[in-house]
This record gives sequence, C-alpha cells and structure tokens, in this order.
Amino acid sequence: MRLANLTWPKAEQYFKENDMVLVSIGSIECHGRHLPLGTDTMIPDRILELVEAQNDILIAPTIPYGACQSLADYPGTVDIDIEVLYQFLYQVVDNLYHHGARKILILNGHGGNIKVIERLGLEFRKKGAMVVLLNWWLMAWDMNPAWKGGHGGGEETAGVMAVDPSLVETAEIGGPLQLMDINENLTATGFRSVRFKGVEIEILRPTPEVTDNGWIGPDHPGTATVEWGIEMLKTTADYIVDLIEELKKVKL
Repeated sequence: MRLANLTWPKAEQYFKENDMVLVSIGSIECHGRHLPLGTDTMIPDRILELVEAQNDILIAPTIPYGACQSLADYPGTVDIDIEVLYQFLYQVVDNLYHHGARKILILNGHGGNIKVIERLGLEFRKKGAMVVLLNWWLMAWDMNPAWKGGHGGGEETAGVMAVDPSLVETAEIGGPLQLMDINENLTATGFRSVRFKGVEIEILRPTPEVTDNGWIGPDHPGTATVEWGIEMLKTTADYIVDLIEELKKVKL
C-alpha cells in the first residue's frame, strides 16, 4: 500500500488501525563503471514491490539521495551532507510519527546512510517509537553467505540484474580489482582499510584515490547472474514480510 496513492481519509483510516510504516532510502552514486548511479535506490525499490505484493504495510515514497562523501568526485554522484540528510529524514519520520506511526521500518540501500539512521532510531526511541534498520545487503549475507559482497561487486550487480539486466554495462566490468596502495608497505584493502605489518587500519581517502573504477569488494561483478539477483531479492523481501508480521506482536 503506497502512501503516495492514498487520499488523506484513507491514510487517516490506516493509522487508526496500524502503527507500522516502511520507508526506503538509497543514494545516487558511483558503483563502478558498469552499474547505474541509482543502484542503491533501484534495488530497495524492487524489494518494496515484492513486499507490497505480499503485505499491506504502508510504504512511504523512497528517498533517492544519500550521504556519499567519499564518492562525490565521480560524475553524477549526488552527495548529501550528513547533517542535512539527518534533518530531512527526521522530518519525514516525525510527520509519520505525528500521524500515528510507532514502528518505522527503514529499508536502506547505502552504507553511508547507516550512521544517520542509527542516530534517528535512538532519538525516536525516546519518543516511544521503534526504528528498525534494514540494510538489505547485510541481511542477504546472513541469508546466504555466498551472496556476500562489496560496493558494486557481484552482489549488487546481481541485484541490478534482477531489476533490469540492460542496466548493467557488462563490457565495462573489466578484470581483477586493482586498488591503489599508499606505498609498498601500506597496502590498500578497501574503501578506507589499509594493511600494515599484518594489521588493518583506516586511512581516509576519496574513493578515486583508492580505485579508478569505483567498485570495491571481494566479489567480482563478473560473477553476477540474473538468477542470483532474483533469488536474493525475493528471499530478502520474504524475510521482511515475516518480520513485519512478527513486529505486529510487539507492544510499545
């Protein structure tokens, strides 16, 4: 059930009978040369469609932008300052709270949004509400460790394939991942992580200083398949539907 499609009397009736709402947030950012900038928004949107087909939870319009400071230099990326994003998301949730929402599920498609959502969740807990953070890609790892992936790797590539295979520029995938080390003794292992004498530390750098491609992870995007993506997103949606039913039993 989409909030945007309801009249206000129908929305009023929903909140008289229900205290749960599902909000999705993603980002517009680089995911390597092969994936669309809207990857983190498209995948949650597809999961929402699968949830909606099975459950009547109220679904708020997706917030398409997120905090992606380290990726801001890639053309097309839209980085929202963390404080601005927090204030915007707070206003969205606070309005839903005003109308009667007490269990707010946030389906998140982007790791850079996590700290903002965690802060929001603690603030609304003080008001008697419950914010449930659903990072779909981390949830998928638990459902099947073979799906574990990084930024723009096989997992996310499979997810986009499940949305629309034509959105993946397979010719741009390329060979093995090559990260840019700080020097011969400070070896890059991820977005921020660097290994020195067998220990990983963090050295904060813009992503273009780490990889000129834009994807980072243990899962090469070339391993992705449509079948993987379809199964993964359906499994994630099914889990969320079961979770919704369990949360209905929770008394606040």
